[in-house]
Amino acid sequence: MVVTDYGVLTKKKPEKSLTGFLHRKRGRSHGKITIRHRGGGSKRLWREIDFMQDKVGENLKILALEYDPNRTAFVALVRNQYGKKKYILAYDGVKVGDTVQVADRAQVNNGNRMRLKNIPIGTFVHNIEIVEGKGGQLARSAGAYAKILAHEGGYTNLVMPSTEVRKVESDGFATIGQVSNSSHSDEVIGKAGKNRLRGKRPRVRGSAMNPVDHPHGGGEGRAPIGLKHPKTPWGKPALGVKTRKRKKYSDRLIVKRRKKA
Repeated sequence: MVVTDYGVLTKKKPEKSLTGFLHRKRGRSHGKITIRHRGGGSKRLWREIDFMQDKVGENLKILALEYDPNRTAFVALVRNQYGKKKYILAYDGVKVGDTVQVADRAQVNNGNRMRLKNIPIGTFVHNIEIVEGKGGQLARSAGAYAKILAHEGGYTNLVMPSTEVRKVESDGFATIGQVSNSSHSDEVIGKAGKNRLRGKRPRVRGSAMNPVDHPHGGGEGRAPIGLKHPKTPWGKPALGVKTRKRKKYSDRLIVKRRKKA
């Protein structure tokens, strides 16, 4: 088992005014299972996180660094110059007592948030707005970042964590640096019980079933699936099949598709 180092976190309970009860759907829609293998798990409190961070002129002081069970990254409790507290995504290298700025143009320091058009080419950014005023939607998971390639025609070209190159509006905000907890990708679960606590239920291989239960089932010993392509229990294509719409509205914003693994 390889676990995340939580020694960097502040030992305190979550801010009560910024938390609430999270009702989890357990993979169901109107009582029917739409996503399999979900359910159970430990109870969680929801942390209200400010992904917008669009109050120009705001100075935020880092009060605490906390764990959030609803995401892979850590979160930082901050207070602005008017005394209001809120949670933001913690950036890599954050320390209690640091101050970060929100401005149209600010110093290129980790944690500062400003408009994409004012960020130099080659800078790493995260929590990026796709559309101005909608809040950060891109590069929000542990260790994630995008790299700025160019500014042209009101758009900024970014190299995404997936290696895809895409355009976003240059007037949108982004935070300088990389998301915290970059060692998350090195984590090794180690035991099945840990996944159960996360709300993940067991998955049974189709090839371990009988033919009546799954298209991959049957045969003696470890038999191959015997089909051209992998299928779901209901006979639909799985693993590698394209699901993106052929004429999706955002295709015009994708400059280069991601590299295949």
